[in-house]
Amino acid sequence: MSRVWILAVAGALSLQAAAAVAADMPQELPPPPHEIAPPPLIDFNTGWYLRGDLGYNWGRIQGADSAAGFRDPSDNKLNGSFMAGFGAGIKTQWLRTDFTVDYLAPMKYQGTILSPNDTTAKISAVSTMFNGYLDLGTWYGMTPYLGAGAGAAYLTTSDYAGPAPPFTGDTSHSQWNFAWAVMAGVGYVVGPNLMVDLGYRYIDFGDVKTGADAFGAMTFKNIAANEVRIGLRWSFDDYPSK
Repeated sequence: MSRVWILAVAGALSLQAAAAVAADMPQELPPPPHEIAPPPLIDFNTGWYLRGDLGYNWGRIQGADSAAGFRDPSDNKLNGSFMAGFGAGIKTQWLRTDFTVDYLAPMKYQGTILSPNDTTAKISAVSTMFNGYLDLGTWYGMTPYLGAGAGAAYLTTSDYAGPAPPFTGDTSHSQWNFAWAVMAGVGYVVGPNLMVDLGYRYIDFGDVKTGADAFGAMTFKNIAANEVRIGLRWSFDDYPSK
């Protein structure tokens, strides 16, 4: 009987100790530690960048005016040519601006006064433009954009020939014009600090004249170009270290 009593007392003491330990334990487990997310990547091209572009353009001409007393050309057309340019700019968030200098190789003009394509000339341009772009976000490394620019163009006409003035002397002529442009395209990241830029640009150069003689000069109206361009943009800023 005494042995049974001893076992009962020992069991009671064990239960009381277990209850005391359970009372001392916290009622709720602490939440697991939060995972620290990696810092977001800085938007590519944030800061200063350099750019270089090559492309091909399709010339556009509204018409041509001969000197007073002479018939104006009809069937006016302006062939295509190549272009090359470079520039520097800066990007902040969604807005990007740059200054560019582009050379447009001579485009061949053809018009008709007396017989088909009897009036010819070459027209080239060097443009200096200040441009602004709106980057529309980045998906899978691609950043579409819209843009516009304004500046000045140095237009040159050369190799003029036709049955309307000028007939003699130097038929070449150069002049500065106001120029404006609108752009659209997409940039694609190809490496650290390096982006390929595939774009379209419409640029308007205004009117340009040939050289003049005693009878007058030929005026080419509203010279413009539709350009397809491919280029590289190199940013000065590094990606953040992972």
